[in-house]
Amino acid sequence: MASQDWFDKDFYAVLGVKKDVTDAELKKVYRKLAREFHPDSKPGDAAAEARFKEISEAYSVLSDKEMRAEYDQIRAMGSGARFTAGGAGAGGFEDIFGSMFGGGAGARGGRAGSYSNSEFEDILSGMFGGAGGGRRRSRFDASGGFSGYGGPSRGQDIHAETTLDFRSAVRGEMVVLKMQSGSETKVRIPAGVADGQKIKLRGRGAPSPDGGEAGDIVVTVHVRKHPVFERDGLHLRVDLPVTVAEAALGATVEVPTLDGDPVRLKVPAGTPSGRVLRVKGRGVQTKTATGDLLATVQVVVPSHLSDKAKAALEEFAKALPDENPREDLLARARQ
Repeated sequence: MASQDWFDKDFYAVLGVKKDVTDAELKKVYRKLAREFHPDSKPGDAAAEARFKEISEAYSVLSDKEMRAEYDQIRAMGSGARFTAGGAGAGGFEDIFGSMFGGGAGARGGRAGSYSNSEFEDILSGMFGGAGGGRRRSRFDASGGFSGYGGPSRGQDIHAETTLDFRSAVRGEMVVLKMQSGSETKVRIPAGVADGQKIKLRGRGAPSPDGGEAGDIVVTVHVRKHPVFERDGLHLRVDLPVTVAEAALGATVEVPTLDGDPVRLKVPAGTPSGRVLRVKGRGVQTKTATGDLLATVQVVVPSHLSDKAKAALEEFAKALPDENPREDLLARARQ
């Protein structure tokens, strides 16, 4: 940022502090505002991102003693008058410095105050202690801070992956991650984590290069499939085979659970294939909620019948009401 722009920017007001604010108070205010408006806290919010850049710019200037003194002097110079950059005949800001450094009406092609922006910044940096007349530049870093002004930038995130078996993902587990540097770190994966979910460990990533907040460790979790159970949010689903007789007459059957101990479940008489029976509280348990075990009934038809069983089944069929279970299906298909 060119120093002449400081006339229009009240960095104290941006941060909501007084001009005599101490370094400790300044840092405390900055950290609070940075956390509130950081792009990671408000992803996709352009206004928040612009506010974050404004906050970081203000802090990067006011937290540097030399730059704060420079800023205060520049602002003081403009407190009683409005300067313009190169306004013809208006006694602009560049004209003032042109006369100070020999850039009068006879200099640089006979036009007063005709310094270029780069020369203008060189003059300012020379006045206020810039090494070799060099310019200070401001650039917003993707890591979260402003470089060039010495403001704190956020450390980089470290990305990692881990694969858990189904039961460990449901219950939660402590895993050890091996970092690219060769070091190892322990990470607690919370209960109920889903396949593809990302776990963010704040402040455990790469350190900031200039005293700002450390980055995060972002762990992508992969979960192996289970041969019996499937996840449905916090619920667990399982297919429950029952015989024709159990479905027709009703029965109490055992249903497996993820913790290994089966539970007894009543199958009502006349239960069709595909009906879902619920076992409360035997699903995925997290700190805030617990799911259920959902058992989908699958009526198993015997593939081989003895002569005796076949004869009995034929007698059973004769005793059934004379109705066609496909009648409604055929009627709706004709609509």
